Amino acid sequence: MSVDAKTVRRIAHLARIAVANDEVEHLQGELNAILAFVEQLSEANVTDVEPMTSVTPMAMKKRPDIVTDGGKPDEIVANAPVTEDHFFLVPKVVE
Repeated sequence: MSVDAKTVRRIAHLARIAVANDEVEHLQGELNAILAFVEQLSEANVTDVEPMTSVTPMAMKKRPDIVTDGGKPDEIVANAPVTEDHFFLVPKVVE
């Protein structure tokens, strides 16, 4: 697949990028080089390669899922203008 000057101008328009006429030829070469590299990647045999989330093996840091701040509903709603049963009451927005 190759990109022509018309396609470069269309991509620039869609990306909202101002491209001068003298830059089109350079960008055409850049985009064609990128597409050629992607075509090279598609030729790689990856049938026995497992998907990975990172290039380095690492375990995700996890914290215990415990409640650390709770059990004080009166303090939480203390500054609310209107409450009911430890819930904030707000004006009705949708009719």
